[in-house]
Amino acid sequence: MFTRVPRHVLRQVMGITGKDGAPVPGRLARGNVHAGRMFAHQDSLARLPVPPLQQTLYKYLMTCKPLLSPEDYETTKKIVDDFGRPGGIGQELQMGLINRSKKFENWLSDWWLRVAYLEFRSPVVVNVSPGVIFPRSESSEVGGQDGQLQQAAKLITGIMDFKYMIDTQSVPVDKMGGQPLCMDQYYKILASCRVPGPKIDGVVTYPPNMADAPKHIVVMYNNQLYTLDVLRADGKPHSLSDLYAGLKHIVDATPIPAVPVGILTSEHRNTWGKIYKKMKKDRINKASFEKIKRGLFLVSLDQDDKPGVDVNALAFRGRQSLYGGGSHISSGNRWFDKTLQFWVGRSGYMGMTYEHCTAEGPPIVALVDHSLKYMNNIVEEIGESTPGVTRPERLEFNIDPEILDTIDEAKQNIDIAHDELQVTCFQFSSYGKDFPKSQRLSPDAFFQIAIQYTFFKLYGHSTATYESGSLRKYKYGRTDTIRSASIDSDNFARAMLDPAKKPSERVMLFRKAIEAHKQYTNDVINGDGIDRHLLGLKLTAIEKGLNVPDLFMDTAFTSSFHFRLSTSQVPGKEDLLMLFGPVVPDGYGICYNPHPNHFNISITAYNTSPETDSDRFAATLTDNLLELQDLLLKAPPAARL
Repeated sequence: MFTRVPRHVLRQVMGITGKDGAPVPGRLARGNVHAGRMFAHQDSLARLPVPPLQQTLYKYLMTCKPLLSPEDYETTKKIVDDFGRPGGIGQELQMGLINRSKKFENWLSDWWLRVAYLEFRSPVVVNVSPGVIFPRSESSEVGGQDGQLQQAAKLITGIMDFKYMIDTQSVPVDKMGGQPLCMDQYYKILASCRVPGPKIDGVVTYPPNMADAPKHIVVMYNNQLYTLDVLRADGKPHSLSDLYAGLKHIVDATPIPAVPVGILTSEHRNTWGKIYKKMKKDRINKASFEKIKRGLFLVSLDQDDKPGVDVNALAFRGRQSLYGGGSHISSGNRWFDKTLQFWVGRSGYMGMTYEHCTAEGPPIVALVDHSLKYMNNIVEEIGESTPGVTRPERLEFNIDPEILDTIDEAKQNIDIAHDELQVTCFQFSSYGKDFPKSQRLSPDAFFQIAIQYTFFKLYGHSTATYESGSLRKYKYGRTDTIRSASIDSDNFARAMLDPAKKPSERVMLFRKAIEAHKQYTNDVINGDGIDRHLLGLKLTAIEKGLNVPDLFMDTAFTSSFHFRLSTSQVPGKEDLLMLFGPVVPDGYGICYNPHPNHFNISITAYNTSPETDSDRFAATLTDNLLELQDLLLKAPPAARL
């Protein structure tokens, strides 16, 4: 169980030098941040509210309208009206949900962890865990094995600096619109790991204030796992030279690839859960599993400079970040259950995969932004390591023929997933978020409506769209769905394809669609979204042993939750790019990082669907972004603002 670190936790000194060569006391220019401020507002955060039932039902109908025929809409409206009538099942479930909200600090968080993640049985790779592509290091020593080890040592140092900030509660409080956000997720990303089960998974976190708190990370090279101490017995960090020496020892000790036990973590969760249960009956396997789970994070040293591989291609690095690139690249050099897993290639490139059940993107990106900035400021030369430093420990596994067969199947399955997934990553450089701002438009809403227009142009209709919206203004808040497909976005897309519409009309409808998206976004972050409320009503019925109401059995409900567009804005200060897989077979996964003068964009689709093509979507989106800029710039002054 996760336990919060007390505010009096001991500060530790890192002892790393900055660009000027002067010692930096365990932090990167943190200004006047004081220990304890990270949770200064935590106890005053509001509880997640239960929205009014009729409000949710009305919004639900409005989101269904652009997706249904008039006849189907009327049928759904009757079902919704019956669900919400006075004295009906909806009222009973609403009262049950309100009563739950009085008992829990957050009525949703435990349910969401279980339903959205731990009960999800498909592989976590592609389906759940996002990948993040890092920008190429500013270090002059990149490329080749020695450059790889130097980069890895510096990256570890940067991450440990952020850990210091978490441990001392000196991470600046995240805010949205001036309001403080819940910082709980920051305590769940280090020393954390998903644990497979035959029917449902678990998750463990080892906080730094516990007895015998973890002091090691896990390193993978040539499919072999090692533990590497990053903190000394007194809690102070090992030096950059010590880390480098430990990494070099691992590489030198592992010239031949090991059996890729880690690839089992990419399997269907039931399959991996059964194998895990069997394997941990062996005391050696169990000890190795425990050390992996307790590791602060994992670093994979990848051999990505292989013949025939274009390491400079964004799509290749995206695949490497998302699932290791296949069994022939680095998928066996991964442990996908680990919450934070970084890869450093011989090519000089880096990235990460993160297991999603403990946190959303913002805390992860905050850690990455800080760590990359920190490592690029290190000028300390790597020298002799400290005498007597504990050498890395090789983690051993006892593997029988059945497990070897499952490993072979896992290799085949990850390669099938590789072949099935289409990945398109690119930078749109004609403009960035500063252009929508110059037009007094929300950059996120602007981009989302561009996505809606793109889908409509390609398919001739709107589709259910998921955009992740934060609920972190509430205690232990996770996310709700911003439904970007609206009546207004549908009207705008139709107008863009109607030659009879004047540019001024199109601009007016564009702005109206953007305002509708902004309003829905505000509703979500203020706890008035519909998706989690509807989920809560359904789960309340199940827990009460009631029949699932007709509302949730309606074909319109199924269509409304078939998100052919799964999207997310993940802004980072560094030039990062996150990517994830589609959530339905005929859908797209779209992620974007807006910078002042460009957008970093990833689009994924499945080759098995004849209806989807991520390259075609990317090309059409690019054309549409240029078209929308042209539309706004050429609009009459009265239509611009």
